[in-house]
Amino acid sequence: MIERTLQFMEIPRRNPDKLPVADRLAGYAEIYGRYDATSTAEQAGRCISCGNPYCEWKCPVHNYIPNWLNLIAEGKLFEAAELSHRTNSLPEVCGRICPQDRLCEGACTLNDGHGAVSIGAIEKYITDEALRQGWKPDLSAVRPTGKKVAVVGAGPAGLGCADILVRNGVHPVVYDRYARVGGLLTFGIPPFKLEKEVVERRRELMEGMGVEFRLGVEIGRDLPFDELVAGHDAVFLGTGAYANVRGEFPGEDLPGVHEALPYLVASINRLLGLPAEGYVDLREQRVVVLGGGDTSMDCIRTALRQGAASVTCTYRRDEPNMPGSRRDFHNSREEGCEFLFNRQPVGLVGDGRVAGVRVVQTRLGAPDVRGRRQVEEVPGSEELIDADAVIVAFGFRPSPPSWCAGSDIRLHPDGRVRISADARRPGQTSHPKVFAGGDMIRGADLVVTAVFDGREAARGILDFLDV
Repeated sequence: MIERTLQFMEIPRRNPDKLPVADRLAGYAEIYGRYDATSTAEQAGRCISCGNPYCEWKCPVHNYIPNWLNLIAEGKLFEAAELSHRTNSLPEVCGRICPQDRLCEGACTLNDGHGAVSIGAIEKYITDEALRQGWKPDLSAVRPTGKKVAVVGAGPAGLGCADILVRNGVHPVVYDRYARVGGLLTFGIPPFKLEKEVVERRRELMEGMGVEFRLGVEIGRDLPFDELVAGHDAVFLGTGAYANVRGEFPGEDLPGVHEALPYLVASINRLLGLPAEGYVDLREQRVVVLGGGDTSMDCIRTALRQGAASVTCTYRRDEPNMPGSRRDFHNSREEGCEFLFNRQPVGLVGDGRVAGVRVVQTRLGAPDVRGRRQVEEVPGSEELIDADAVIVAFGFRPSPPSWCAGSDIRLHPDGRVRISADARRPGQTSHPKVFAGGDMIRGADLVVTAVFDGREAARGILDFLDV
């Protein structure tokens, strides 16, 4: 038998099998398979349980990673699931879509040539398999407090908040304008990264825990915000960031130029059999995607599955400085996208419809105040990229509901909701009864940071309610 602390020397890192490219492009199913029990235990056993678990510190929710790796290596599935849920309300989601290469796995002690422990795939396996075998969270010791909290937004922040509240005897009522839970988990992230059955299964699990969902209800339209506040002991806001960042260059309003999020939402709605207003079919078109983040990769891979003639992605910095997941980047390139680095778009051209993107070459100059090297244009380097369609994917800004302004909820100049610095009540806004978290307080960020914010705000709500 291999000594556990040396197992990484005998057993190499092995990722779950991945669908061949031709099979990926033929549909929208998740491209990664899953481990079986034996391979999960072997891969988890590669963890050396280093004294200072860098993986745990780098994880935004500070998962007890070495602990549940050890449990699953010993075959203790349900115990691993319980421990995984102690810090993360959506482990099966984060296991699929977190950029582990930049977080836990990037910080793994073995990520020095031996191959980091495959933390994300194991995290996904633990919850998927535990639920398949009938595991449910143990709430037998929870006692109702009689308190009721409204959660506005059924995305990762709202679900994280509701999870902590219900585990502490508070009744969460989650309102969302859409007919399904998940927010961008359902309507913004394509199913080849996150199949929607995964999110629906989480909804069923949370309903079994006592979370109440009121879907298809838009606060401000169907229910006035002041009535919501009056009817609950506290309110949590987790409505995300949906305002598209524009390039502010000529030609951006030409027909054939599409914003990233509406493009993705309409595509996913069509796949779900829901109304798909504004659906764009890019079959046989030359597509150029502007931007280098995760949303750009989602647009690239959706266009390729639609049968685009070609997909080109331009990014103004070099490959090492791309903000998106390395895994998604490699998958995008495997599936047929051409990447043009150090290219800054300066305008879109076309006579009645977009026909190309004008770009200039760039180089990286001196660091800015945050330490990131600034982009400089190379004089005389302009070129034209032919295009039948352009997708602008420069990110998103918070779009706070209009009722915030009339409810004593203070905002930052960029639209983010201001929260208190009081460590006892994280997430509390200038309205003492209202808390907030996720993208609406920090700007567009990761799913896992939204989960963290929701859970932290729930802790603040519990203090506010004195329960």
